[in-house]
Amino acid sequence: MYNLLEKKSMRSTTILAVRRNGQIAIGGDGQVTLGNTAIKHSARKIRKIYQDRVLIGFAGSASDALTLYENLEKKLEQYRGNLQKASVELARDWRSDRILRRTDALMIAINENDSYLISGNGDLIIPDDDILAIGSGGSIALSASRALLKYSKLTASEVVAEALKITSEICIYTNAQIEIESIETEE
Repeated sequence: MYNLLEKKSMRSTTILAVRRNGQIAIGGDGQVTLGNTAIKHSARKIRKIYQDRVLIGFAGSASDALTLYENLEKKLEQYRGNLQKASVELARDWRSDRILRRTDALMIAINENDSYLISGNGDLIIPDDDILAIGSGGSIALSASRALLKYSKLTASEVVAEALKITSEICIYTNAQIEIESIETEE
């Protein structure tokens, strides 16, 4: 069984983060797929960390994603909640470690001031707008949220919910069991 699972491609999730009008929100679906079978429907892929001031969401290999999350949390503690410094140092460490460099995961980290896409390859990407999306349905969620931000007055949480619902109707690797976390910011 183990070798069979190892050879199949695991796809899982869509994660979307949006910043709008004094609120940041991140959401993700719960589906985990192995080959052409949905093997889990309620995986928890988003979290509030560092005194509930940073929102994160991850996609990709679960163990790799959890490693990214744990390492970011350590960096946030080390740099007293400075997400920019913690993210830069995490990416730097990841890139220089020969074993960790092969990690198959992506993570979004967002707080009141900063938004980052962090990869297991050591990439650190800052969005051009107030939206980040990753995972199997990331491009669909990104498109939907851009339209919703442009043509509606929905809150960040509402945009995330609607965009992920749209994504779940299109992407076979995304389900409608959506979890959303948000933080009100001082704007």
